[in-house]
Amino acid sequence: MTARVVAGVAASLFAMSSAQAQPLDKVTVAGWSQPISEITNLLAEPDKGFFKAKGIDLGYVPGSGGGSAIQNMLTGQADIAFTDPAALYLALDKGEKLVAIYNIYPQNVFNVVAPKAKGIRTAADLKGKRIGVYSLSSGTRQNLQVLLHQVGLTEKDVTVEVTGLLNFAPLIQGQVDATAATDTGLLVAKMKGLPEVDVIEVKDHLNLPSDIFVVTQATYEAKKPLLKRFLAAYRDSAAWMIAKPEEAAKIAVTRAINGRDEALNLEIIKLRNISTVSPTTTAKGLGHFDPELMQKGADTFHKLGLIGKPLDMGAVVKSDLIP
Repeated sequence: MTARVVAGVAASLFAMSSAQAQPLDKVTVAGWSQPISEITNLLAEPDKGFFKAKGIDLGYVPGSGGGSAIQNMLTGQADIAFTDPAALYLALDKGEKLVAIYNIYPQNVFNVVAPKAKGIRTAADLKGKRIGVYSLSSGTRQNLQVLLHQVGLTEKDVTVEVTGLLNFAPLIQGQVDATAATDTGLLVAKMKGLPEVDVIEVKDHLNLPSDIFVVTQATYEAKKPLLKRFLAAYRDSAAWMIAKPEEAAKIAVTRAINGRDEALNLEIIKLRNISTVSPTTTAKGLGHFDPELMQKGADTFHKLGLIGKPLDMGAVVKSDLIP
């Protein structure tokens, strides 16, 4: 009997060893940013192994905006783009065949910020002003365009300045009158001494998701089982960061390029956790889309002339891979 038990244990250990020896499937994400603290759930992979647990070797390619994330994916540098709806609409308008497979941040976190002294309190006040954006292919620029169009303005009515991700320095130094940013960007700036500002929230005009996972139609059709595993792993990582923000903040100290301040990490992570949930995700689970809102966004972009043709988002937004 003892011999049988020993043999059984040995067989189990051999099976586990064989399973662990199986090569992992490489999946690379093209990000919109450098490895920063708000994406700690991805950066924590060496520590937590959410993707490894699903048989995935996770890779990350940094970018300079949602448009660059899609471009890096299209050029074969990545399998999945961590991008925004605006960049998706623009790519679809150019004829790219893409599929949105997961709603990362259902809440719109973009804003336009200006010092109180500038008197810029509404979108209409932006006329004639110099406005900073992360890059010309970033969500900051595209959401700025949405704001301007809501009040009958275009980029011709303002001066758009590319200021990079550290765009509050040019604002403080007076190089621009206002800057398009995100909630976390504003938080960091305030903690570093940004004077009193007025904030125009884009969500008050159009509450589109801030970020989504996008793949090519070819990848969607050919790699559904792998993509399902990826999304299950991502969901687990997002749920972990929501449940344990303090642990995530500690990990960010060594994993994020801007993560030296653990207290700041925690505040950033808390903001990002808030944007990860919505009434739709509460009802259906993390990652689910509001299809009507995605269509409204596409219709708005077309109506405002940001894209040249109407888009049928029902053919683009898919939920069948979400765990």
